[in-house]
Amino acid sequence: MKTLVRPAVSLFLMLSAVTGLAYPLAVTGIARTVFPEQAAGSLIIEDGRAVGSELIGQHFDSPRYFWGRPSATASRPYNAVASSGSNQGPLNPALVEAVGARIEALRVADPGNTRPVPVDLVTASASGLDPHISPAAALWQVSRVARARSLPEEQVGSLVESHTEGRQWWLLGEPRVNVLKLNRALDDLGR
Repeated sequence: MKTLVRPAVSLFLMLSAVTGLAYPLAVTGIARTVFPEQAAGSLIIEDGRAVGSELIGQHFDSPRYFWGRPSATASRPYNAVASSGSNQGPLNPALVEAVGARIEALRVADPGNTRPVPVDLVTASASGLDPHISPAAALWQVSRVARARSLPEEQVGSLVESHTEGRQWWLLGEPRVNVLKLNRALDDLGR
């Protein structure tokens, strides 16, 4: 028995050191060297403090700001610890009711806007943390934001266009707008 325990414990300790210490430290070191911004969480820093991440949405509900996709996190919006999808199918009555309530809230916030509401303004993403909306969703909100900030719609629309990101490597995904970056640019207009 003693001849079996000693090699087993030795192998356990060696593999624990390799997989629990050496490998994570090596991967972290490489990531911080090769991709320093991403390894640090893609944080947006203003005046020496982090105001958010490019990768995680934030909750905006003031009419002065562009609103992102609804968050699927239950405890508080865009809580990365509670990331999950709603897992509700398109025929689920709860989803139909939630989408209807979201459309109504958007109509109340901008009663003069009679255009169809883009789907990404009323449905959560798979993670519930998506920081992006479609250009159509951003442009749909231009009149409300411009009115709340007393800015010309053309100026706010131009800001949306200048913050529209193209497809990744001109191939993957769809054009998108990072809501936090767009709202930070809006705040910069007023400074």
